[in-house]
Formats: sequence, structure tokens, C-alpha cells
Amino acid sequence: MEANNAGVDFFVSIHRNSFPTDNQVMGVESLVYDLSGIKYEMAQNIDEQLESVGFVDLGVKARPNLVVLKRTNMPSVLVEAGFINSDTDNQLFDNNFQDIAEAIARGILDTLSNVSAVREAYYRVQVGLYRNNQNAERLLEELLAQDFPAYIDNVGEYIRVLVGGYGDLNDAVAMEQRLRQAGYDTLIVG
Repeated sequence: MEANNAGVDFFVSIHRNSFPTDNQVMGVESLVYDLSGIKYEMAQNIDEQLESVGFVDLGVKARPNLVVLKRTNMPSVLVEAGFINSDTDNQLFDNNFQDIAEAIARGILDTLSNVSAVREAYYRVQVGLYRNNQNAERLLEELLAQDFPAYIDNVGEYIRVLVGGYGDLNDAVAMEQRLRQAGYDTLIVG
């Protein structure tokens, strides 16, 4: 993919949705590989901003089998900006094209401003570092099953499995100790 070769930090693909029956479904939804990490937050923020334009927010859905989400090496969101066979959505789309573009941009910027604040103020515990997404997903499921607040961060060259976000280093150390007692190799990252 071009995005992978370009080394971009995020990938947002914008589409129009469709439904087998005309005028039966309307609204926006964003699709992500899984419901975790910054891509999930970005998708939620984009949908929220598009709702302010007048669309119904159908929520964020996990679609791990979509090529555009599966083969990107960076956090990726596929935005479905209304249904092409919904008269209501078509009218919103045609009459508010600039507002829709700005809403998507605001959703992205909201996410990036939150990430900057989190990165400055938080410590996390890294439990895994992978090149293969399936291995990261396996570890994520294992940690979530044990009620650890785990998530995947795939910003950068490697896919990281992280736990928590702590403003106080002592809290991160306490979580690291819990994870080590559970048999995991860990590393505190800022």
C-alpha cells in the first residue's frame, strides 16, 4: 500500500455506504480493524463530529477482514459518510460537503490533541512488541480476559500491546508488578 511506503502516521479512508434496500438505513459509521487504541478513539471522534452535521451516528464497528484496515501498518479508519441510497443522507451530503470535510478533520484533530496530552502525562506498561498483528491480537485477548486494561498501539514500525495509562509513575510500577506476577515480561514506557 502507498500509505505503508510513505511512512504516514495515520490512514483515513472516506467512503459512502450502501444498503440492499433504498431509504431503509441512514447515517454514518466508521470501521476499524478492532475496537481498541487510537484508531478506535479517532473513529469515535469522527462519527461524533459528523453527527453534529446532521447524520445519525451508527457507531464504530470492527471489520478485521477489510484489506484497507488489515494491510495498513498504521492506525486506520474507514469512514462511511452516509448511505448513497438514502435520500436523507444524500441531501445532507450534497448540501453540507464542506461541513462534512471539516467535521472529519475536527475528529482527527480532537484525537491528535488528546494523544499529545496523554503522551506528555502518562506512563504505560508494554507487554508485547510485534511485527505480526495476529500475535498482538492473541496477547491482547489474553490480557483482557484477565481484566488488564490492555490495548494495541500500532503507531510506528512495531505493534505494541500496552496496559493502562498512568499519570503517576508509582501507579505504572504497581501495574507492572501485577503483570510480572501474572508471568508477563514488561517494560514501562512514557
